[in-house]
Amino acid sequence: MVRGTVATVRGTVQSWRCAGESTKGCGMGGRTARERLAHAAFQLFDERGYEGTTVDEIAERAGVGRTTFFRHYRAKEDVIFPDHDLLLERISSRLATSRTDTALTAVSEAVRLVLLHYVDEGEVARRRYRLTSSVPALRDREIASVARYQRLFKEFLARWMGDAPGAALRAELMAACVVSAHNHVLRRWLRGEAADPMAEVDTALREVLGLFSGQTGEGETHVVAFTSRHPLDYLLPALRRLATTGPPPGHRTQKEEDQA
Repeated sequence: MVRGTVATVRGTVQSWRCAGESTKGCGMGGRTARERLAHAAFQLFDERGYEGTTVDEIAERAGVGRTTFFRHYRAKEDVIFPDHDLLLERISSRLATSRTDTALTAVSEAVRLVLLHYVDEGEVARRRYRLTSSVPALRDREIASVARYQRLFKEFLARWMGDAPGAALRAELMAACVVSAHNHVLRRWLRGEAADPMAEVDTALREVLGLFSGQTGEGETHVVAFTSRHPLDYLLPALRRLATTGPPPGHRTQKEEDQA
């Protein structure tokens, strides 16, 4: 991936973390109250186990009050996970800025944003991985969060593909593959097996998009010239349907019309 793109994505992730935080030092190496609470929680989970740790103990270790804890987290288990609501909101905003011809680029960049969020968490992400692997209730919640990302990508891709026959299924399959590619690379990085996860996710996404190139029009390039009274936004979905499913039943080419 282009180095400048990585820097831009990393800056975006950092701005998410500082948004709404008034804690001194955010962006300058200091920890926000939310981050201190998370750090304290993981320390205590290591020392006493997840079930043996209380909210009051987490707040005390972080040097804040119980009220401050609940200002940032609804419950003890929320400390463990990223702010999925915020991540999903930002990803949705990124997808919404795309055009018809940049939709797949937007999907790829959205996936990178999610992965980079985990990578920038560093050891916190790895400790979370170990914890969710050992506590079934936390693992179930993590699985449920994955479904939210897949649904977001599916809905975006379905709108992009239009109403051609089979488009809903292709959007479902493509979204599942996109999320699986991200999770595959993320797990490799969490286990210490991926030295450059951003490069790996780029490769994985190219593999996914290649699987669907025949359905998305991202494979072989075709040049079409014609005139029409309809605006481009009206024509593109129709052209995509034609490229995907072929002409409708009973359609005759110009040569066939001339011979009739």
